[in-house]
Amino acid sequence: QVQLVESGGGSVQTGGSLRLSCEVSGHTYGNECMGWFRQAPGKEREGVATIYTAGGNTFYTDSAAGRFTISHDNAKNTLYLEIHSLTPEDTAMYYCAADDFRRSGGCQIAPEVYRHWGQGTQVTVSS
Repeated sequence: QVQLVESGGGSVQTGGSLRLSCEVSGHTYGNECMGWFRQAPGKEREGVATIYTAGGNTFYTDSAAGRFTISHDNAKNTLYLEIHSLTPEDTAMYYCAADDFRRSGGCQIAPEVYRHWGQGTQVTVSS
């Protein structure tokens, strides 16, 4: 069983930056895709970025490219998401997710293909 625990969220002002973390424990596949997703109040959960942990390949949605950076520390088995130039539109619960490469369709940025999820960390951006 894979356990994911996010941290690093908080309240920031417009223009600020945050680094979110997701610690992974339990059984891992050794061939994983991991990703960050977010869900704003009243909206569907949407993808932000994914990473193939074995090769370091990263994938971003068009809206995330440029301000978001996903990374993974293999030694710590921890996933990160750096967010810069935050705006109130970035306010959401941010979740990390994981699954094996094949199951995730090659690290698709689509929440429905991931089986393992954390509880989320809240990011609130004020103007």
